[in-house]
Amino acid sequence: MKKIIFVITCMFFINGYTVAQQKTTINKPNYLEGITSQNAFKEAPYASWFNRNYDNYKLDEATVKEVKKHIKGITIKAFMGTWCGDSRREVPHFYKLLEEIGFDESDLEMIAVNRGKKTADNLQEGLNIIRVPTFIFYKKGKEIGRFVEYPKEILEKDILKILKEEPYKHAYDRS
Repeated sequence: MKKIIFVITCMFFINGYTVAQQKTTINKPNYLEGITSQNAFKEAPYASWFNRNYDNYKLDEATVKEVKKHIKGITIKAFMGTWCGDSRREVPHFYKLLEEIGFDESDLEMIAVNRGKKTADNLQEGLNIIRVPTFIFYKKGKEIGRFVEYPKEILEKDILKILKEEPYKHAYDRS
């Protein structure tokens, strides 16, 4: 009888251990990686954070008018992570600004990176992407500045300084 009770007790412990293991299994969410667009962010599972942050952001209208004056001839290469809180906050704001100024989305290359700030095709290679989001602004093929992770003032004011080629250092620029 003691053996039967012992076996039954062991079975409960083993079964309980198996259930506990199943509960702690972490399912990795689907993160975007590679060249992407605003349309991807408007679909599940990204729409929940994208639409909320897009809709709730209030642009500084005076600064937007100035940005619009200086955006001609600019191309942008942007790096973000759908896993990154800063990207989830700033990328919707960035798209709202671009839409407001009528920026041609064909002049924007949005690249989603993994947690290592890389893509399978190494689209980040040679660009020193250390934090995301990173928005790199080019004029005539030459980098004129970059926004990294969070604004020093507000997004549109930081971008305006870059576009006007005024002195601007993002928070991680140690030069």
